[in-house]
Amino acid sequence: MSGSAGAGGGEARRERILEALRTSDGPLSGAALAEACGVSRQVVVTDVALLRERGEKVVATNRGYVLAREGTARPTRLFKCRHAAGETADELTCIVDAGGCVEDVFVNHRVYGKVSSPLGLASRRDVARFMDELASGVSAPLMQVTDGYHFHHVSAPSEEALDEIAAVLEGRGYLAEPSPYERATFS
Repeated sequence: MSGSAGAGGGEARRERILEALRTSDGPLSGAALAEACGVSRQVVVTDVALLRERGEKVVATNRGYVLAREGTARPTRLFKCRHAAGETADELTCIVDAGGCVEDVFVNHRVYGKVSSPLGLASRRDVARFMDELASGVSAPLMQVTDGYHFHHVSAPSEEALDEIAAVLEGRGYLAEPSPYERATFS
């Protein structure tokens, strides 16, 4: 995949990412795609989220991104969580260690509505990078504007893996019960 420093704008870069995924023999890491496009890994995560919004079947695995073949999409579940900011790394690590990919994070703010960010965290390394980015920035995690409450869409290889993730999060005291409105609106 060739290209200079993200030249051609976002749409052209997203098309290059799709083409790379179509022609790849295996998963492509966010870091590899970022380097090839001349952008940060976070830009690739955002591009992947935009590709998914338009219907592209990009799947995050523990080895990188792939295009899902018909019938191979991973099951996804919505989790509502609540914990202290200092427990963020533990929450995310619990999910990836059980085979999950934390696709996004969002909050349901009473004034601003849904505020979200794509994440694409599928490994301990992804979690460590994310935590480093949080630590080096001047911004606070989204959950801090809603007293620790936040949501994640999590994908996994099977429903059983999602059940295991739910059990681990419940055991740690991180799960919160979504309201009927939240369940209907965000699932």
